[in-house]
Order: sequence, then structure tokens, then C-alpha cells
Amino acid sequence: MSLRHAVLAALLSGEYSGYQLAKAFDVGVANFWSARPQQLYLELSKLENDGLISGREVVQRTRPNKRLFIVTEAGLAELAHFAAAVSKPSFIRDDLLVKVQAVDHVDAAPVIAQLEQRAAAAAAKVEILDKILRRLRGDLDEETYLSHGSPIGPYLTCLRGRRFEQEHHDWSVRAAALLRDRATRNGHPAPAPDQSR
Repeated sequence: MSLRHAVLAALLSGEYSGYQLAKAFDVGVANFWSARPQQLYLELSKLENDGLISGREVVQRTRPNKRLFIVTEAGLAELAHFAAAVSKPSFIRDDLLVKVQAVDHVDAAPVIAQLEQRAAAAAAKVEILDKILRRLRGDLDEETYLSHGSPIGPYLTCLRGRRFEQEHHDWSVRAAALLRDRATRNGHPAPAPDQSR
């Protein structure tokens, strides 16, 4: 997958400015694809040059003018081609896991602290994703939405992101507690958990 396809998929929700697209990535798309705003603006320019999106200028009185982008028929065809292609298996590439792997031979305290920070960040993401899921389904319960609601694609990707972050949180909390307990039993007390989060 490339950023190109992630941007095209995000633009399927409607007409977005670069700023709105960056916000959409920051909130909803970030659970499966991350990009900095500068990358998004550059990609929008490339997609427009390739005819996969079209942009229009919106004149604003009290603010600078903005461009709004929408997917073209060629962009939809590109997404259809992408959707039909075989996906590569996903994999984990996480420097914190390398640190946990080495924890028997290094000071555990900073690793424990980083696990707790990761758990707090994951918990915050779970809250955000829960809000998105509630907004998407409105008054419907989840099973009704999954059976009949629309759009289903963003809901499913958000569900996947929420489950990933919840599992990430739970594993990080447990790993930090286990490492703290082991350090204490071995006579190397680790710092107390950070209660400020």
C-alpha cells in the first residue's frame, strides 16, 4: 500500500481541503496509516497532477482561499485496482518490543516507564476511536450498524484500530507490572507506576 491509496480512500468520504484531510488522517485514518501533513499536501498535488483527484478553489472572505479535493473516476479505478490486488501480510516493527526483548540484560526501569507511557497513549486512542465509532453509528447499536449502517468501511477500520489499541494497552500494562514485580523480587525496585495518567 502507498500513501496514494490511503489518501484516495480518505477522500471517498467527500470533498476535503488539505487541512481537513490532515485532520481526518490524524483522527480516523491514523489507526492504520500515518502521514505528516506535509506528506499529505505533497500527495494531493501528485494525485491531482495524475488526474486521480480534482481540486477546486474556494474563495473565503475572512480567511485565505482553500482548495477542496474529490476523487475522480480515474481515482476510483485506481482504488478498484488496488482493492483487487493481493495484500501483503502485516507485521510488527516496534522499537519498544526490541527493548522488552533485551530487558533481561538492561536496566528495566526505563523500559517499564516506556511501557506505561505507551499504555497511556493507547488508552487515549481508545477513547478517541470510541467517540468516532459512536458518531458513525449514531442512534444504532453496534450489531444493527454492522448489519445495515453506512458507511461500513470507515467503521470497520475504526473497530480494528480500537481493538489494536485496547490490546496494546492491556499488554503494555501487564508487561510493565510483571517487569516491576520481577525487579522488586530480585532486589532492584523499579519506580512506582506513574499515577498522573
